[in-house]
Amino acid sequence: MPKIIRDGQIVEDAWIRVCADANQPDTQDSQAYLLPLHAWLEESAHPLRAPWLASDTELTDALAASLMQAPLIGIDFPDFNDGRGYTLARQLRTRYQYQGEIRALGDVLQDQLFYMQRVGFNAFALRADKDLQAALQALKPFSVCYQAASDQALPLFIQRAQGA
Repeated sequence: MPKIIRDGQIVEDAWIRVCADANQPDTQDSQAYLLPLHAWLEESAHPLRAPWLASDTELTDALAASLMQAPLIGIDFPDFNDGRGYTLARQLRTRYQYQGEIRALGDVLQDQLFYMQRVGFNAFALRADKDLQAALQALKPFSVCYQAASDQALPLFIQRAQGA
């Protein structure tokens, strides 16, 4: 079984990602599947189905309301320099208050993990050629962050001014 990083730990991944152009699994199948958004919308009531969003997904209020019932939401990074997934994660966490797992998928690199975590990702499916132990260390490169983000509501200068 493949492994991912979830909540700062390396764990086994029970979810199988289905590609956008692949045949969709049988609805009676008891395996957990990460489905492309269009396929998940047809099976959203199934407890072992979760969506993954393409980086160009437009997150509307109606779509976000549907996503709130998902056990996890995957966000695809088709290329390491495509940053649109950061915006999707930040919107899900801050605007829509999604509390479940948000997983980075695709071309996810160790150098990006800390910043992905700051905007709301809590799980990372790295490429097969990447070292999960080394990537785990990348989640903690800075002891203090100046900017506000999903994981820190107030910027450091306000925290200091308030005596925190």
